[in-house]
Amino acid sequence: MILQADFLIDLTRRIFLAIGSNKEEAEVVAQRLVNANLSGHDSHGVIRIPTYIKWIQEGKTQLNQTIDIETDNGSMVVVDGKVGLGQSIGQQAMALGIERAREHGVAVIALKDSAHLGRIGDWPEMCAEAGMVSVHFVNTSGMGNLVAPYGAIERRLSANPFAAGVPTDSEFPLILDMSACTIAEGKIRVALHAGKQVPEGCIIDSEGQPTTDPKTFYGPPAGSILPIAGHKGYALSIIIEMMAGALTGGSCTNPERANVLTNGMLSIIMDRQKLQSDDYFHQEVSRYCDYVRSAKLMDENNKILMPGEIEYNTRAHRRAEGIELSQTTIDMIQDTCHAIGVESGFPD
Repeated sequence: MILQADFLIDLTRRIFLAIGSNKEEAEVVAQRLVNANLSGHDSHGVIRIPTYIKWIQEGKTQLNQTIDIETDNGSMVVVDGKVGLGQSIGQQAMALGIERAREHGVAVIALKDSAHLGRIGDWPEMCAEAGMVSVHFVNTSGMGNLVAPYGAIERRLSANPFAAGVPTDSEFPLILDMSACTIAEGKIRVALHAGKQVPEGCIIDSEGQPTTDPKTFYGPPAGSILPIAGHKGYALSIIIEMMAGALTGGSCTNPERANVLTNGMLSIIMDRQKLQSDDYFHQEVSRYCDYVRSAKLMDENNKILMPGEIEYNTRAHRRAEGIELSQTTIDMIQDTCHAIGVESGFPD
């Protein structure tokens, strides 16, 4: 079914208001979930609604939370997310980081114990909109144990996203949003709902055999996601665990915390104006991007894209043409609506 973004935003807003979110939180969650769909990352969009509502009802995610500052050293701050909805907690943490970066030139925000932070690309985009360069390391403690170490067949790592953003004076900022593993668990779930296979080389079954079947990944017995680039992705994942888990105080992947999903995120936010003038910075970014795009192509029908350009183009397309959701996802959202007394309004 093809649905317009405004319809999905309104539905998501009404669902979270019904479950007890205040107006501000419901709006933030709705906008950021649907923006993930608009950006082409359906794994972090409205498909998450039933799971979020289930966690709220089970007391595993808390509504209407504001961040607590645990340690404040001016430019370095430890923040407790109190298992609040990650779209709201992440936005609050980045607003604090931007404020501190303006004051000190650089800010390190160590966010611990947020509920699922959603699409991590939101956070460097938010920083870039404020003119800041940023890098972000993310892990999931306990429930997010999904990835096998290089050469192993048992899960020991979370997906370990890494994101970075650079503001530009062009149509869109440069945004990197990736994981240290081959595929996000949410994308496996999207494939499962759509009755599709995942790409080869992404997951293994419980015996370590390659598979493309999302059902095999979920089990039982459960399989594992593989790290990107073999040993290199595995090593990157370990470092991200250290940054987002040990350094924030929120714990690295820990089976003793497997009953609740919490994200840790270490964000380094830099005010580029404290380092280089606008004229030099933007001219150099533009010059280099143009130089990269000028490379001779293997296929003349191809195009060299900058990080974040696919999301920028996809947003424009989906705003005009709509967002496609699988029938399974629609059915699950409708079941959630029925359970909490919300009229979904999906067209017949």
